[in-house]
Amino acid sequence: MTVDILISGGGVAGLTAAAAFGSAGFSVVIIDPAPPVTEAQAPGSDLRTTAFLQPARAFLDRAGIWEKLKAQAAPLQVMRIVDAAATPPVVRDFDAADISDLPFGWNLPNWLLRREMVARLAELPNVDFRPGLGFAGMLTRSTEAIVSLTDGSRVRAKLVIGADGRASSVRAAVGITAKTTRYGQKALTFAVTHDAPHDNISTEVHQSGGPFTLVPLPDHDGRPCSAVVWMADGAEIARLAALPEPAFNAAATARSAATNGALTLVSRRSVWPIISQIARRLTAQRTALVAEAAHVMPPIGAQGLNMSLSDLACLLELAETHRADLGGPAMLDAYQAARHSDIKLRVTGIDALNRASIAGNSLLRDLRPWGIRALHDTIPLRRQVMKMGLGAS
Repeated sequence: MTVDILISGGGVAGLTAAAAFGSAGFSVVIIDPAPPVTEAQAPGSDLRTTAFLQPARAFLDRAGIWEKLKAQAAPLQVMRIVDAAATPPVVRDFDAADISDLPFGWNLPNWLLRREMVARLAELPNVDFRPGLGFAGMLTRSTEAIVSLTDGSRVRAKLVIGADGRASSVRAAVGITAKTTRYGQKALTFAVTHDAPHDNISTEVHQSGGPFTLVPLPDHDGRPCSAVVWMADGAEIARLAALPEPAFNAAATARSAATNGALTLVSRRSVWPIISQIARRLTAQRTALVAEAAHVMPPIGAQGLNMSLSDLACLLELAETHRADLGGPAMLDAYQAARHSDIKLRVTGIDALNRASIAGNSLLRDLRPWGIRALHDTIPLRRQVMKMGLGAS
């Protein structure tokens, strides 16, 4: 079988890529060894959420996905930062109204994203989604890549997109290494209901060990609801994950500084390792890396998947410009030049923010509330930081 593009990876980034390139008229095969879990209560369901920032919404719209999502998305109008370690606590709100008529973004559960993205792929006759099949290897030539799948079949493609995660088989197959930074942290993700309405405010509470972030979700059984990412050292996260629910609810409420009142767990708890990682290159012959195959960072500032969609938007624009030689050297060199330096800058910035959040040193703890005040209270700086968070250079 011969197609324009083979995508390895059926996570949120890979499914979005298939929808976007398929909507643009390219023939696509997308593979993933694990069929997507599209129900919240199913075994293996990804209970994390994704906040799509403004530029990401435009890309999802182009891919034919946003119409399926918008009614279920919780808007993020205000980003609130709380330094609960300061005396008194420092609280600053960054309101999207300062720079835009739209919210910063919209939050959605990952399992629901997968459900609606799979539904979109089913509408595209030029997209062949093959869940249950994985990437086994490939041979690249000047005009095509020949990809071997785990069932023994082969697919010929002009371009192979590696969207297969931080341990990318595509990246390994083309000999691209990655620089990895480990923090000794893990993240605990779950959903809670709470007494006070969230008012479309995403709240990041800092103490030591990492942030505790509440991100708005639609109401659950008539009560205000938020997704939570709780970052701390690995041993502490393991302890928290094993607590009985009443003790866990009390611990989560205390760690949130009771921002939204008492918290009540309404989902299972999932644990994820926290690392930073950057691929040494984004391209090889007939191959482009995107999303976590190219970059991984701590979940701060909703940058992770939004950077992934920036990869895809750039790659799609270049693919349309280079249709005559899709996946050729000119296209891939332009992708490397356009994305790699921006990725390094943003991963470095998130790394610095995470280290500041972890800080146990008393001097660094003292400096953190000063930095929060400076970023917020200097109006031109505040607006510039918010624009940068949305993807402006």
